[in-house]
Amino acid sequence: LVLASYDFSGFEHIVDVAGGAGKLLAGILGSAPKLRGTLFDMPSVIEQAKADKILDAYSSRSELVAGSFFEAVPQGADAYIMKHIIHDWDAEHATKILRHCRSAMRPNGKLLVADRVLDPPNAPDPKKFFDIAMMLIPGGRERTEQVWHELYAASGFRVSRIIPTPGPLSIIEGLPV
Repeated sequence: LVLASYDFSGFEHIVDVAGGAGKLLAGILGSAPKLRGTLFDMPSVIEQAKADKILDAYSSRSELVAGSFFEAVPQGADAYIMKHIIHDWDAEHATKILRHCRSAMRPNGKLLVADRVLDPPNAPDPKKFFDIAMMLIPGGRERTEQVWHELYAASGFRVSRIIPTPGPLSIIEGLPV
């Protein structure tokens, strides 16, 4: 649903932060034949991604890099994407992750976070049940549009647009400030 809702062809290099086995990155690379991609995740996850071979079809324009997004992310890309990652973390940890993306990206880069955007407080929204689950299990949270704006601002970005997808996720696009 992310692929159907966003045009990735304008980028030269995208980093999928905490991208798991590489399924999203493979889809993005398949949709944009000139794009290079980096899959970034914890060392054990990168080893599993190598074994899963999802990115093998794009080996000439992809790389797999191990590390922790709490320390740094790969440098020099013009796009950084995360799907179902930021909602796992409280504001302090989420800000740290996003600041690492901000410091790593090219000056004209974009941040793309695919996550839920909750309706305002007191508005009925079935996605709010996920907010309760996120608070109880990993300690994260789902966020309203206003809270996404605040989180991006605290991390060196401004929300340029929020793009709904046909599913429960939206793509929160950010530009560096």
